[in-house]
Amino acid sequence: MPIKVGDRLPAAKFRVMTAEGPAWKTTDDIFKGRKVALFAVPGAFTPTCNNLHLPSFLNNIDALKAKGVQAVAVTGVNDVFVMDAWRKASNAGDKIEFLADGNGEFAKAIDMAFDGSGNGLGLRSKRYSMLVEDGVVKKLNVEDAPGKCEISSGQALLAQL
Repeated sequence: MPIKVGDRLPAAKFRVMTAEGPAWKTTDDIFKGRKVALFAVPGAFTPTCNNLHLPSFLNNIDALKAKGVQAVAVTGVNDVFVMDAWRKASNAGDKIEFLADGNGEFAKAIDMAFDGSGNGLGLRSKRYSMLVEDGVVKKLNVEDAPGKCEISSGQALLAQL
């Protein structure tokens, strides 16, 4: 059953790029004691993800933080090197945490994975955004198609705060 508002995020690990190279971060490392805006993309560098979804959060970082969001993070079923290249190419710097879910374990754990193999993409994450407070989902916006970025955009989440 897909995760819903009021649910606690399951224990999971993401790969992140550090100055020393790839490292692990757990859901506790990211969400415990914090208010985090998390959004998920089907794939780094793909048109909707790169041209709409990521910019919608980059353009609203200050407004989200003014509403009490302490961190913004993005996850996708991509390896840590692709996610880090996307961070660099987007000039996101340290404004957004890029969380690689390379094997789709987090996407599967929250039942947000889908099979994109018909388009040569393999297992991917659905596009969504959520507000997480101390590990508990407070807002959740799931798109009904991977190419849409309407209800899961940074502006849409900001409007809910």
